[in-house]
Amino acid sequence: MIPLRDDNPTQITPVVTVAFIVLCSLVFFYQAALPPQPGELFVYRFGAIPAAVFGQAALPPQIEVIPPFLTLITSMFLHGSWMHLIGNMLYLWIFGNNIEDVMGHARFIVFYIVCGILAVYAHALTDPGSTIPLVGASGAISGVLGAYLLLFPRAQVLVLIPLGFFTRLMYVPAGFVLGLWFVMQVLSGGMSLGRSGGGVAFFAHVGGFVAGMVLIGLFKRPDVRFFAPAHHRAWEESEW
Repeated sequence: MIPLRDDNPTQITPVVTVAFIVLCSLVFFYQAALPPQPGELFVYRFGAIPAAVFGQAALPPQIEVIPPFLTLITSMFLHGSWMHLIGNMLYLWIFGNNIEDVMGHARFIVFYIVCGILAVYAHALTDPGSTIPLVGASGAISGVLGAYLLLFPRAQVLVLIPLGFFTRLMYVPAGFVLGLWFVMQVLSGGMSLGRSGGGVAFFAHVGGFVAGMVLIGLFKRPDVRFFAPAHHRAWEESEW
């Protein structure tokens, strides 16, 4: 299932969500414009390398341009491919605006970054000696998804379902979409344990998702309830 949009209205303009999307896109455009060798160096400089983060390896001077702990943040704004970027930004656009709405702009920034940092640690702990850089916003966005699951499980999400040569559009409860997504990350992460080399950081997704579920109670406004009833945008507009 590929989510396309939700029907969950917001009350504020999601300027932080948009800013994160723009920033990630601009960084990727710059990264993609670099020649292959400088592009690889850029990833090693600003991606999160587990061995460096945990102090198990010292980076060469030409690579360590910032302290390793800062790469926990910079790595969230790098992406490995166009599809990596587009997939992440699609999920952030669909679900991020509602989480920003229930927190406010400033709290959402802190929440997003904290979830992203915890996601990097969740991935790094599976292989602390790895020298492969971790890049991508998916850990932080997974935190957004975890928060959304607890707040709006009954919101309706329009999904695209590929069926061989055909596709189908249908609305599915967010609880099902996000719950299935999380189960797939856990299963895929379990199957990836022990494998060497790069690939999808499934445990970053799992760690970010759990972090979002744990932290949402601290960051949401007090008046926002968990497991809110469905509140369709179409219904709201029809009342005016």
